[in-house]
Amino acid sequence: MKKNYIKSGLLILCVLTFILFSSCNKTSTDKEKKIDLSVYEKGDYFISPEELKSLLGSEKLILLDCNNPNLYAKEHIEGAIGIGFHAFSEKVGKPGDPGWGTIKSKEELTEKLISLGIDNEKTVVLYSDLFKGPGADGRTAWQLILAGMKNVKILHGGSSYWKELGYEMTKDVTVKPTPSTGVTLKDYDRSFMITKDEVFKDLDKKMIIDVRTKKEFDGSQKAGEPRGGHIKGAKHLVWTDLLNKNGTLKTPKEIEEIMGEMGISKKDDFTLY
Repeated sequence: MKKNYIKSGLLILCVLTFILFSSCNKTSTDKEKKIDLSVYEKGDYFISPEELKSLLGSEKLILLDCNNPNLYAKEHIEGAIGIGFHAFSEKVGKPGDPGWGTIKSKEELTEKLISLGIDNEKTVVLYSDLFKGPGADGRTAWQLILAGMKNVKILHGGSSYWKELGYEMTKDVTVKPTPSTGVTLKDYDRSFMITKDEVFKDLDKKMIIDVRTKKEFDGSQKAGEPRGGHIKGAKHLVWTDLLNKNGTLKTPKEIEEIMGEMGISKKDDFTLY
C-alpha cells in the first residue's frame, strides 16, 4: 500500500499534523492520558506535550519551530529554534520556477542539519500551529524520515494544544545552535514521493488528493501559487479535516470513515499534494 508524498495519508495529512485547544478544569496529565498514540499505525511519529515538557533543557533535544517567523517572534516554546516553512527546501528563484520548493539534496540537507546542532543521537522534535500555517512540521518530519533519520518526532497537538494544557510560551530568543560534529543520512526513500511527470503519466489511472484549502483548490493564488486551480481529476480533502477542533488527531476509525466517504481505502495507492 504505497501512498505518495506522505506515508499512509496520515503523516502530514497527518503529516503533518497535529494541533490546538480544549477545556480547563482537568490537569494536563489527566487530559493527555486520554490520547493513546499507540492506536495509530505510525503513532511513534509523535511525541506528547507531556513527554516534550520533560525533555526541555536537555542537551539531547533539538526543538524546531516551523511556524511563520512572525508567529515565532510573538511566541514559541522555550528553547525552540525558529526555522520557518522552507528550511530544508530549495528556494532559488520564485514559486513555479523549476525546482523551487523541492527538497534539498542529501548533501545540502546534511550541512543544514549540522548547522542546527542535529546529529543521529539527539531527539529532533518539530511543531507548529497548524491552524495558522501550512503544517511545515509534517513536511519536515516526512523529509527527515525519508532521509533515514530515526530520532524525529512531531509534537502532537502542536503549539496550540501545548498552550491549552497550560504549558508556557516565551518571546525570548536565547537559543544559538552549536553545530554538531556530523550527521549521517541515507539516500531519500523515493517510494514515498512522486514527480510531476509520473503524476501526469498516470493522471487518469491513480487517485490524486488535493489537501489545500477550498479557495486554493478553486483557484486562489494568495498562498503564492504561480497558477490557480488544481490537478485535473483531483479530489478535495482539507488536511485539517483529519484533526479534532483542538488539533489532535481524529481516531483511526474516524479517519477511515472520512477517507471511505471519498472512496478511498487503506489498500489504495494515492498521491497527496
